[in-house]
Amino acid sequence: MTAADLPAVHALEQALFPEDAWSEQMLRDELADQPRTRHYVVAEDAGEIIGYAGLAAAADQADVQTIGVRSDRRGSGVGAALLTELLDEASRRGSAQVFLEVRADNDPARRLYERFGFVRVGLRRRYYQPSGVDAVVMCREMGVRKGPVGFTREEA
Repeated sequence: MTAADLPAVHALEQALFPEDAWSEQMLRDELADQPRTRHYVVAEDAGEIIGYAGLAAAADQADVQTIGVRSDRRGSGVGAALLTELLDEASRRGSAQVFLEVRADNDPARRLYERFGFVRVGLRRRYYQPSGVDAVVMCREMGVRKGPVGFTREEA
């Protein structure tokens, strides 16, 4: 992801997360720390951004900051491809663990993360505001590749 992508990414962010969307400035601030502690990517189709994802990494820990996929492209492997890239980057940076928070009411995202070897390690009550939805904290140990069975990067 580059600064030139920000208007399209921000528009997608607002459509996907209307209650708690990041501002364009927040996204710009994240990019400012790239590549030192951040890694942001976009997925495109026919020149249009259909998804984006970001990773924060420091020392031996990484955190998935965000993954967003245009609603009409969900279930098509875009999210899995973005998550694969984030995990590959975490591996390149020597991360021992990758953490993330996911809305407790987002079952499709939780199933995706579980396919990739993430397990629930905690709960943050009323984390998402203003809705008050809990966040499930998940972690993936990076010692062994734990991608979903039958899924490879080429299939994404």
